[in-house]
Amino acid sequence: MSSGKDLAQGSSNSPNDYQQHQQTTPSRYESQKRRDWNTFGQYLKNQRPLVPLSQCNCNHVLDFLRYLDQFGKTKVHLQGCMFYGQPEPPAPCACPLRQAWGSLDALIGRLRAAYEENGGSPEMNPFANSAIRVYLREVRDYQAKARGIPYKKKKKKTNQSKGNEESTSSTHFAG
Repeated sequence: MSSGKDLAQGSSNSPNDYQQHQQTTPSRYESQKRRDWNTFGQYLKNQRPLVPLSQCNCNHVLDFLRYLDQFGKTKVHLQGCMFYGQPEPPAPCACPLRQAWGSLDALIGRLRAAYEENGGSPEMNPFANSAIRVYLREVRDYQAKARGIPYKKKKKKTNQSKGNEESTSSTHFAG
């Protein structure tokens, strides 16, 4: 904690230094969004024929999501697999690794924002297309079935229940 003397002498702990650091250092979200945007741009540049961003549509986005599956780390059992629908399979199998639904959903959210921040109009945003939402819903449902864990939407906690959890959790560390 900085003292008045530190602030007067321009210590590196001053609030102004913190604000400057925050302005020059992008948040983790902003950094990831920039990386995702650059990756998508590179993907489009590698398409033959070349696809300019202005002509990008939801089909290009869907192809990009399918392309990313090859780098996935989530085991998704196929329907013919004997472990299909088992939450904790007892042995390895040859089923493919895929991108997890949650990762794809977050990626689309960041790309949707980046598209508009980079001059794209909200009405023409290919990441906001209903076909993308349908695809993500299908991926989510299939992955949930393949793991035997039905997807359930998380309920938002109320402020009252958060307060109760905090007060009860603090008693666990006494002693």
